[in-house]
Amino acid sequence: MNKTIIFTALALLAFAGNSILCRLALQETNIDPASFTSLRLISGAVTLWLLLLIKQGHPKTKGNFISALALFAYAAGFSFAYVSLDTGIGALILFGTVQVTMIAVGLYRGEKLYLLQIIGGLLAFFGLIALMSPGIHAPSLSGASLMALAGVSWGIYSLRSGTGNSPLQTTAGNFILAAPLAVLLSLFVMNGVSIDREGFVYALLSGAVTSGAGYAVWYAVLPYLKSSQAAVLQLTVPVLAAAGGVLLLQEPFTLRFVLSSIVILGGVALFISQKYKHA
Repeated sequence: MNKTIIFTALALLAFAGNSILCRLALQETNIDPASFTSLRLISGAVTLWLLLLIKQGHPKTKGNFISALALFAYAAGFSFAYVSLDTGIGALILFGTVQVTMIAVGLYRGEKLYLLQIIGGLLAFFGLIALMSPGIHAPSLSGASLMALAGVSWGIYSLRSGTGNSPLQTTAGNFILAAPLAVLLSLFVMNGVSIDREGFVYALLSGAVTSGAGYAVWYAVLPYLKSSQAAVLQLTVPVLAAAGGVLLLQEPFTLRFVLSSIVILGGVALFISQKYKHA
């Protein structure tokens, strides 16, 4: 099998794995979300630093504080949201909010949109509203709001970071700068800190494997993918996360989730296809 296909699949599984590991830790162990965030960012920073050392012979990084702040806000919102959200719903809200944020920033910057792009963007937006609205099988409002905050933060982080000439150095630098912010959060909620062995392991796996190593693999394979391919392939992440939640955590696969997924992912796919068609 082509190495590009293998590594692309591994990267996408890693991204979905972040949701699965976080939900698994917060539901099945006694670790608190602040500690999970701290351990995830610290282990991710160490892993990326070591990868740079191995790859380049020197751990030179290129992070900046604003991007690190966005990364921290994403990681913290992500962890606290998964206290009350199912895996698939959380991943779908995150992904949808990221895309809507990036579309909104593009509009603010004067980016020209074609009719089908507008339709796709509106579908994604209203699909998110429908998913988060009160009703049968509605997700927790607080959890959904926190995940939406995480999505906005990750959208901002993605727009600020881009791919650049050295994405691994930039990502490592931002993780290194974001980790102390997570530690400060843990100190702030010290009375609620709780860590057990299983939660500790899940957090380290999330940081070192599905975050640090996952981003490294993704950036390594990205030059071999067309931009449109990379964008469309990321549509699979919420689906993979939902499948993991059903298989590992026995989470329900509701009609509300299925219909929202079709509308949100379909809208994003339509937007992306038109974007690269007219590029």
